[in-house]
Amino acid sequence: HKALAVSLSDVAAMGAKPVWAMLSIGVPANVWQTDFADRFYDGYLRLANKFQVELIGGDVSKTTRGIVVDSIAAGEVKSGRAILRSGAKTGDLIFVTGRLGGAAGGLKLLENGFLYDQSAKIWQKNLIMRQLQPLPRIYAAQDLSAMKIPTAMIDLSDGLSGDLRHLCRQSRIGAKIFAGQIPLHKNLKAMTKSFDEQLDYALNGGEDFELLFTADPKKIFQVQKMGKVFPFHHVGEVTANAEIIEL
Repeated sequence: HKALAVSLSDVAAMGAKPVWAMLSIGVPANVWQTDFADRFYDGYLRLANKFQVELIGGDVSKTTRGIVVDSIAAGEVKSGRAILRSGAKTGDLIFVTGRLGGAAGGLKLLENGFLYDQSAKIWQKNLIMRQLQPLPRIYAAQDLSAMKIPTAMIDLSDGLSGDLRHLCRQSRIGAKIFAGQIPLHKNLKAMTKSFDEQLDYALNGGEDFELLFTADPKKIFQVQKMGKVFPFHHVGEVTANAEIIEL
């Protein structure tokens, strides 16, 4: 699931519709003799079917050690309508979809030995699943594209701070982010009462695979209208201080 979700999220970030995918995996001999490959493809294909993505090729092979996963997805978008990272302008507003930091919180739990099992609490399960089974924002991205709202867009794989930096570099702009407006995953409060720690998960954790996009202030009412279907949060604004991000 996650192998494909990561690829589909990149397609979504350009406002495209995913069409096909290719998958190659390599597994060591001891794993080859189990049902791992079958279960792996089950998870992959369930997500592919959800978004009507056709698996058109790939390979399964043995490795000397370790598991290797190579996932590729392709999408289509009308000529000239792809949403790039380079279109943000000074004065644009900055938005994100969903809530942030949950995947990083889930990773922390896994690293600390927690499992998704009967002993796990609900909030622990929620965070772990945010890490293990992210859902790419395909439909939200397509709606944003159809309404010509984003001036630039990127998916949040490296965390809000890292991916915003990529967008600022490509657009040659700066950004001002308001910490109190960043939508934190609600279950982070169960992990830590410290707002700074929760904020760190959202800013630097990554793997939430939400969308970060910029939009002309004149489009604010359209974004708010779409927010009744998909959750959008205004977190900042674009500045003229190229590649400088203020928090």
